[in-house]
Amino acid sequence: MPTSLTDTTKLHNGVEMPWFGLGVFKVKEGSEVVESVKAAIKNGYRSIDTAAIYQNEEGVGQGIRESGVPREELFVTSKVWNSDQGYESALKAFDTSLQKLGLDYLDLYLIHWPGKTKFKETWKALEKLYKDGRVRAIGVSNFKIHHLDELLKDAEIQPMVNQVEYHPHLTQKDLLAYCQNHGIQLEAWSPLKQGQLLDDSTIKEIAAKYGKTPAQVILRWDLQTKVVTIPKSIKEHRIIENANIFDFELSEDDMNKIDALNKNERVGSDPDTMRAGFEE
Repeated sequence: MPTSLTDTTKLHNGVEMPWFGLGVFKVKEGSEVVESVKAAIKNGYRSIDTAAIYQNEEGVGQGIRESGVPREELFVTSKVWNSDQGYESALKAFDTSLQKLGLDYLDLYLIHWPGKTKFKETWKALEKLYKDGRVRAIGVSNFKIHHLDELLKDAEIQPMVNQVEYHPHLTQKDLLAYCQNHGIQLEAWSPLKQGQLLDDSTIKEIAAKYGKTPAQVILRWDLQTKVVTIPKSIKEHRIIENANIFDFELSEDDMNKIDALNKNERVGSDPDTMRAGFEE
């Protein structure tokens, strides 16, 4: 189990990825994202997760440069958006992201949503970027089991990560088991269900018992289920608080209580019906 903010999980290609990071979904381009990234890095975070569609890659890059921490100590993720799926367009999208971030390489590049048919072509582009040494690891986001099955039929390189909506109302046990069996690291976006879980009575009760906040209990549950997590916050005190989860361990009984909250309920789109920006 990770015991500090710098602890990593080893992806199937040997690359070390931090268990915990900062997500910047809906964090505004400009000073908001720059300060958020700097605050996280200053307080020990080493993983930053962005995406082309967030439209804040430039600010993320600026925050990274102004942090004063050497690039090789950081783990930076971005994602190819739906309208850029396809071989040539994905390669071009990667160049654009890299340029906006002002970086020479990425640590992880993901296909943001599966869509219907183009993700295989897009994956070939990611394999090329990986073979060319322009990205240290490649993966997918929002892929269900049937998407992964389809991808693996023709993939030369297996995805290293699958980043999905994951929280106590959407525990996706089958997907977690599938990814673990295939050596794919599951990563949680929206781990707090956009704050909707913070008032849950079971979680509040467990939090009181450990002297922790509901958010800290949920993020700890992520780590104990061996899921990488990237909560988003723009407030420095919250960025620090979110990461203060390495000094306690949830009992098996409390883990089971949290698991039992599952409702298969999403706050984001269903990957099977998400069509935004696809030209298929």
